[in-house]
Amino acid sequence: MEQGTDAGRLSASNPNRGPADPFAEPPHLAEIRAAVAGVCAEFPDRYWRDLDAARAYPEAFVRRLTEAKWLSALIPVEFGGLGYGITEAAAILEEVNRQGGNSGPAHAQMYVMGTLLRHGSSTLKQRYLPSIADGSVRLQAFGVTEPEAGSDTTRIATRAERVGNTYQINGRKIYISRIQHSDLMLLLARTAPRDDSQPTKGLSLFLVDLRRAGNSVTSRPLRMLMNNETNEVALSDLDVPADHLVGIEGEGFRHILDGWNAERILIAAECVGDGRWFTERAARYASERIVFDRKLGSNQGIQFPIAAAYARIEAAALVQRRAASRFDAGLPSGADANMAKYLASEASWAAANACVDTLGGNGFNAEFDVERKFRETRLYRVAPVSNNLVLAFIGHRVLGMPKSY
Repeated sequence: MEQGTDAGRLSASNPNRGPADPFAEPPHLAEIRAAVAGVCAEFPDRYWRDLDAARAYPEAFVRRLTEAKWLSALIPVEFGGLGYGITEAAAILEEVNRQGGNSGPAHAQMYVMGTLLRHGSSTLKQRYLPSIADGSVRLQAFGVTEPEAGSDTTRIATRAERVGNTYQINGRKIYISRIQHSDLMLLLARTAPRDDSQPTKGLSLFLVDLRRAGNSVTSRPLRMLMNNETNEVALSDLDVPADHLVGIEGEGFRHILDGWNAERILIAAECVGDGRWFTERAARYASERIVFDRKLGSNQGIQFPIAAAYARIEAAALVQRRAASRFDAGLPSGADANMAKYLASEASWAAANACVDTLGGNGFNAEFDVERKFRETRLYRVAPVSNNLVLAFIGHRVLGMPKSY
C-alpha cells in the first residue's frame, strides 16, 4: 500500500525513525539550557532567598554568568561574544528563571544589545563591545522612563543640547534599574522639541559612560515590591561626547524599537521560565502532600488550575519562539513580540496564583520560595510595557481598529 505522506514513507523505510517533530527545538538549545542549568545549580534557592531578604544585588551570580559568557550571547564573535541570536538569548534567560533564579538583574545587557549592534557606530562597537563581552565593563542600565511621561515615551522632557563636540544633557529618569552596577547606560533624550504632527521625531539615543559622569548623574534608590534595584536618576549638565550618539540624531525612537522587540521576546522567555517553575513546584507538591487522607493533587480544584496554567505557558512558549525566529531572520516581529510578552506574562501570573493556592500557607512562607517568585513575575504584567498597551497595539496596529489612546 502506498504511504500517504513523505513523513509516512520515511517512517516506513526506517522503522526506527518516526516523523520529525516540527516544533522540536534545535539540539544546540538543549545544550545551552543544560549548561545554564549547571551554572544555576551553583546558586540554589537559599542564595536567592537570602538576597531577597537583604534586598541585595546578585553580584556573584552575575559575575558567574559573565565568566561563562552567557551575558555576551548576542555580541558578535569578532568582539569576543558568542554570536548568538535572540532565540539562544531567550533560552538562556528562560532557564535561569526556570531553575528558580531571577534573570532580571542581568537581562538588560541582552535586550539593549540589538539597538547597539544595529545602530551603534563601528567606533562605539570596537571601543566597548570587547570589554562588555569579557565582563570588564557592564551595560545594564537603560534610561527611558520619566516621572511625567510614563508610558508615553514621546513626552519625555530630558534634553540633550549640542555644544561643540559634546551633548549636554539635563533631566530626570525614573525606574532605572541596576545603575549602581553598570558602567554604561543607554539613554534617550530630546534633541528637538516635540512636534504633535510627528511626536516620535526629535528623540536621540546616547551611550553614556557612567564612569566619567561624576556628579552629573545622581541616583535615589526606590524600594520596590520585589528585589529589583531601581532608582530615580537626575542628570545635571551631563556631557556626552558627540561620537557617543547611537544612530541618527532625532531618530532615537525608531532605533530603540529594535531593542523593545528584543526586550519583549526576552521578557516573554523569562515569564515562560517562571511559569514552568511554578507549575513544576505546584505539581510536585500536589503529588506529595496528603490532606484528608488523599493526595492533594487528586482534587480537581487543585489539579485543574495547575493543568490550565501549564497549557497557557506552553502556548505562550510557542508564540515566543516564533517571535524570536522572526526577529533573528530579520522579519517584522513587532506583533509576535508583543503577543508573546502579553501571553507569557499572563500565563506566568496564572501559574503563580495556582502555585500559591496549591501550597496554601506555605505559599506565603519565604522558606518555600514561591512568594518571592510570585512577586518577581507580577512585574511583567506592567513592565517593561503594560499589557493594556500591548492590547492597544494589537487592536490598532494588527487588527486595524481605531486608536484607543
